[in-house]
Amino acid sequence: MPPVVILADRRDHGQTLAAVLKSRLNLTWSQAKRVIDRRHVRVGGQIIADSAYRVKTGKRITVAEGVLQISKPESKTVEKPKPRPAVATKKSKPIDTAKQLSPEFRPEVLYSDDAIVVVNKPAGLTTMRHAEEAAEFGKGKRFLPKTLADALPTMLGQPGKPVIAVHRIDRDTSGVVVFARTPSAAKHLMTQFKKHTTDRRYLALVRGTPTSGRIESMFVSDRGDGRRGSGTGEEVKKAVTFVKLVGQFGSFALVECRLETGRTHQVRIHLGEGGTPLCGEKVYDRPVDGKPLADGSGAKRPMLHAQMLGFAHPVSGERMNYTVEPPKDFADLLAKFAQGHATTSQKNVPS
Repeated sequence: MPPVVILADRRDHGQTLAAVLKSRLNLTWSQAKRVIDRRHVRVGGQIIADSAYRVKTGKRITVAEGVLQISKPESKTVEKPKPRPAVATKKSKPIDTAKQLSPEFRPEVLYSDDAIVVVNKPAGLTTMRHAEEAAEFGKGKRFLPKTLADALPTMLGQPGKPVIAVHRIDRDTSGVVVFARTPSAAKHLMTQFKKHTTDRRYLALVRGTPTSGRIESMFVSDRGDGRRGSGTGEEVKKAVTFVKLVGQFGSFALVECRLETGRTHQVRIHLGEGGTPLCGEKVYDRPVDGKPLADGSGAKRPMLHAQMLGFAHPVSGERMNYTVEPPKDFADLLAKFAQGHATTSQKNVPS
């Protein structure tokens, strides 16, 4: 089939790219996400691999040739079901969403009480369902992959009481995240994040040699190549990251990033725009309209870990700080860099 072209109009403005493909092309949510993830979709001529990318009116969306096989739905005659006699039924038990997660996606509860729960989230597990995604599926959202927010109530022994997300970290990012268990606790925590009184520190493995210091820029939804990033315009959001070089290992480095603000993909964007993208980064790994920077790290995901989170308890006011070590894939890659650098250094020592 030839390329499929959509010209975004007012009904598409502000919608996610996945939502636009789903509604305009009559796709399922998983089909739309798969087409995007496999880099078959261009917006304004640029490949977009982010299903959460926000579409603007007038943008030209193109799905590559031969990707979709779209046909008009056939009309079907639906027979009215015959009434069944009433029978007594057993009340169904709540689904244990925690057990539905594979072992590598099992979160670790670091602390919980009646107001909050602090969790070490593994990479590959989504923090929470986006509102528009849940709305798109309605009752069918139970068939979507389980999120951390879905699993926690059962893990905490209260399957009927959902937790409340007050911030999130990317699906492929590991580390500390806090949820509220009451509306009042959620309001208190959200205020702390909004006023930047929380302490959030990330570890990142990057390509190149980053410079320690403060990075401040204004984020826009489209920096000019379909990606979020720094730019100018009417709808801008201030983003501030403090970068500290922890160790240099040849052409790779370990950095600590402290967040003053918490914009979407903030660390990934600031490091990428500085010419030192994350190892494994495939979105913010290039200048505007430029080619991706070489990545010989072998990383299977963006190497970012939310190592530390500090905040005031929403009820007691006590300062709480949680630190978790990076997961195995991060630690193994760091060890590989350190070993390779040591070996290279030894070879370069004059005899």
